[in-house]
Amino acid sequence: MSYGMTSALQTAVYGVLTTDTGLQAIVGSAIYDAIPEGTPPDIYVTLGPEKVRDASDGSSGGALHEFSVSVVTSGAGFFLAKEAASAISDALLGAPLSLARGRVNRLYFYRAQAGRSSGTRRIDIWFRARLDEAA
Repeated sequence: MSYGMTSALQTAVYGVLTTDTGLQAIVGSAIYDAIPEGTPPDIYVTLGPEKVRDASDGSSGGALHEFSVSVVTSGAGFFLAKEAASAISDALLGAPLSLARGRVNRLYFYRAQAGRSSGTRRIDIWFRARLDEAA
């Protein structure tokens, strides 16, 4: 197993999200790895937690990455957040991710959860990516 492909996966995911015109129409440039200090925008996207486990086989090293992307809004309802979440899913699943190290064998939607907390609404979308060390 290798955890070495994780930064390549994060870079590819961030690249896809920041260049997707559908998502930009909803959140603008408010797509973050780390939320900037100060008052956050009314709606934004942030890269979230990740879990990784070994998925090596006899021919190469590999890992199964479960990672989340979150939409957070202070808006009055879930509609816009759900539109953003749909755009994220469409962007990530719509085209192959190109990694600087390794390759994506498979990427798929795993689960999502929407909830309210302290005056904000949040949708966490989890994806699973099977990565292989061999190119």
